[in-house]
Amino acid sequence: MEEPSQTDLSEMYHNTESIINSIVGEVGKVIVGQKDALEHLLISLLSNGHALIESYPGLGKTLMINTLSRAMDLSFNRIQCTPDLMPSDITGTMIVEEHAGEKRFRFERGPVFSNIVLADEINRASPKTQSAFLEAMQEKQITAGNETYKLDAPFFILATQNPIEMEGTFPLPEAQLDRFLMKILMNYPSFDEERTIVDRYTSVSEPSVNRVIGGDELIALQRLTREVPISEELTAHAINIVTATRKWENLEYGASPRASIALTLTAKARALIHGRNYVSKEDIHAMACPILRHRIILSFEAERIGVTQDQVIRDLIKSVK
Repeated sequence: MEEPSQTDLSEMYHNTESIINSIVGEVGKVIVGQKDALEHLLISLLSNGHALIESYPGLGKTLMINTLSRAMDLSFNRIQCTPDLMPSDITGTMIVEEHAGEKRFRFERGPVFSNIVLADEINRASPKTQSAFLEAMQEKQITAGNETYKLDAPFFILATQNPIEMEGTFPLPEAQLDRFLMKILMNYPSFDEERTIVDRYTSVSEPSVNRVIGGDELIALQRLTREVPISEELTAHAINIVTATRKWENLEYGASPRASIALTLTAKARALIHGRNYVSKEDIHAMACPILRHRIILSFEAERIGVTQDQVIRDLIKSVK
């Protein structure tokens, strides 16, 4: 793919807000509400990072991701994670074929070879299968036998997990959680939103989604995101928030330097989505919870009295000057 020129990037910057609004509008034809979750998903895509989505069943996680892939004209595959799912069910497997009397091996690609891969209820997969996602998430490639296969760009793993029915699940280890750029929470809709949902999905016609951008345009937007300027003071502020988690009284363990990178990058993406050519303190504070909530471990005392990760993060932000 030919890289866009500086003029193209400048023109795309001015059009970014309208592009994002068009994507939100197309997704809004199908998904009612969930404004924060959708914004965080878009920020994750612009930051070229993977996201973990947590919500109760039936709130439209799969439908939102599928609709977003159609609006961006990206290939989409869904993997339903179960305890008996094998790594080869994700990455692919070697198949023996016979040609002119000779047997040859051919690699049959698995569902991970897609632009957007939805790992549904990832915490139901065994640790061995969960680890199959690691190379794809970090290296954007799959190794089978002696061969390495590059994954198509752009590439995202969007995983979901259910906060209830924890029996028979395998909690994600901290090393894998840290590879997710952010953890997104989805809440129940309001009464008016739920009424709109019921009216929309009990009628005869179903909404259609139009293409807004494609993969090449998304890659250009990812490059543009990294070019959004941020002051040295705000960079230091983001780092101070992350480092404060390592000595906060209600936390057993704090966040790694990967969190400092994620917090700065997603703040740039949020500024771009909101039509600004600079990062504000509001951007950093807004992204702190989704970036840090899965990277910190509460102390036993904090869990005992019912303190949540988001409460700790908000208190921590207030204390950091």
